[in-house]
Amino acid sequence: MTKAAPRELAQLTPIEQLRAGRLPLRMVQLFVGLTLFGAAMAGFVRSGLGLAPWDVLHYGVTLHTGLSLGTVVIVFGFLVLLLWIPLRQMPGLGTIANVVWIGVSADIGLALLPEVHGLPAQLALFAGSLLVNGLGGGMYIGSQLGPGPRDGLMTGLHARTGVSLRLARTGVEVTVLVIGWFLGGIVGFGTILYALAIGPVTQFFLRFCIIELLPARTTAQAPAATP
Repeated sequence: MTKAAPRELAQLTPIEQLRAGRLPLRMVQLFVGLTLFGAAMAGFVRSGLGLAPWDVLHYGVTLHTGLSLGTVVIVFGFLVLLLWIPLRQMPGLGTIANVVWIGVSADIGLALLPEVHGLPAQLALFAGSLLVNGLGGGMYIGSQLGPGPRDGLMTGLHARTGVSLRLARTGVEVTVLVIGWFLGGIVGFGTILYALAIGPVTQFFLRFCIIELLPARTTAQAPAATP
């Protein structure tokens, strides 16, 4: 059977992507990745060195509402998903799972991880969380079941407005970071380190996590005979 080229796979509808093969493996990898992502979020909070831009906003909201961090992550995930409608973005199964499961995993992680004290312990926890976050992101992306709601917002803005993806990402993340900071979210050295390192770390793990798929229209075809 012929494997789908990246461009061909990207043109498939969400239903066709689900039929593109290896779904059980992709589902397992999806939820393991999301679990690691949520656990890393809890680790960043416990390290006290700074959070990712969106999580600065999430944490700031928890301080003013009394809701758990995971609950706020879920609520904002659905709110961001509503912004996909005017952008004509199509969520995948992984998008919906992202909205719900990362928040659940973050709350479980916060319940299990103790607070750490002293800079060496904080740095160790932050570095470990960064690696776990990168691995979780690589596994999630590699499952090819749809972008997260926040990433989809940025790519949707890029597609509908013509603004560069880098500018869309920077504009959105700076905005939520500033709002979260004013709300009391954790901003620090770790916030800058996260912004600089998470891309390369995720890219490193992603090369080992991409699950090769078959386009739905070829799965029923017999393999070509070898001459």
